[in-house]
Amino acid sequence: MHRSPDGSLRGAKDSKAAGARSSRGRAVAQKCPTAGRLVAFPAFAHPLTASARAVPAAPSSGPRPAAALRVGLLIPLSGPAGIWGPSAHKCATLAVDEINGGGGVLGREIRLVLSDAGGAPAAVAAAARKLVDEHGVEAIVGMHISAVRVAVGRALKGRVPFVYTPLYEGGERSPGVFAVGETPEQQLKPAVTWLAERRRARRWYLIGNDYVWPRVSHAAAKQYIAQCGGEVVGEEYVALGCDEFMPPLERIRAARPHAVLVSLVGGDGVTFHRRFAAEGMAADVLRLCSALDENALLGVGAENTENLFAASGYFAALPTRANQGFVERYQRRFGLLAPVLSALGQSCYEGFRFYAALASRAASLDAVALDAVAASFDYEGARGTVRMRDKRVVMANYLAQADGLGFRIIDHLS
Repeated sequence: MHRSPDGSLRGAKDSKAAGARSSRGRAVAQKCPTAGRLVAFPAFAHPLTASARAVPAAPSSGPRPAAALRVGLLIPLSGPAGIWGPSAHKCATLAVDEINGGGGVLGREIRLVLSDAGGAPAAVAAAARKLVDEHGVEAIVGMHISAVRVAVGRALKGRVPFVYTPLYEGGERSPGVFAVGETPEQQLKPAVTWLAERRRARRWYLIGNDYVWPRVSHAAAKQYIAQCGGEVVGEEYVALGCDEFMPPLERIRAARPHAVLVSLVGGDGVTFHRRFAAEGMAADVLRLCSALDENALLGVGAENTENLFAASGYFAALPTRANQGFVERYQRRFGLLAPVLSALGQSCYEGFRFYAALASRAASLDAVALDAVAASFDYEGARGTVRMRDKRVVMANYLAQADGLGFRIIDHLS
């Protein structure tokens, strides 16, 4: 199920030369048909537009306000991962509201510059470079697939901090890149072990999209399965945007697995799960996912979720004090009809909280300075206390089972 990412964003006061703008301006986010297209909001003026309308500021004897801190937000607004966009947009907006309300980052209020990350990696990387070179962006927070992360990291070359928020395959050590999401060791290893011990899952079939995250994650999963005395009876990869899963499903049926590890992105996963259940396989074969969130679950449909499990560092149903407070603030800010909270969208909130806390710790916005203090660093977010050690994040992870259109948390994995 896909919702248009409409909603309001709050801006910050830019320099007086750019004119004052309301911090509570309402705006409509527009779906970008091509990768890298900037979306301009009334409260978030396109930098060239602001410059063209500049008028001399009246003399003032008081101190000049600090210039706004432009931060690029790269999230998918199109393509298979576009289903994640609306929730990600709202969660980032809430984080920026709260950070600005607390004085901003080193005294500067954040102004979001939104760009679509749902297209080809090279196109998104070119757009990210343009954000820095032409639009004055001083940091980027991204929630998108890993192929885009790799391309953006190479394009930026550590010139500005790049916070990558969702789960990923692990191993990111590039200068200026800060990956704050879950990794296979934290998610898949304990989840595979749990299903082997509790549900006797020994025979596994692996299916994913054909790019770095599924392939590297499945390489790790094979080791975890073997450690549990299991075996992989089949493995295959499909192109992003795949909508024909009958051939893979026929091969899965023939392999007779106990469980299927599904590493499909957004809408691809929705299509697969619906077809899987329609073929009558859900009653006898377990499904485990590390990127299935509440948004996708709505698309899958309650009738198609039998024996469907997800491992994640966040679920909207987490009963922790930190999450309950976060959910209340989210609903108060955007209303009960706001995009559903989910692990992937919520990771954007964590990314901005991480960035603000890291900058405060370093007393700098420079990527090199942030790298220097990221080796051992803790911050507080909606997921509770999150620790970074040697640029690797340590956080709580959970196993949940689909229950209707939501998740029921069944164990604390790590």
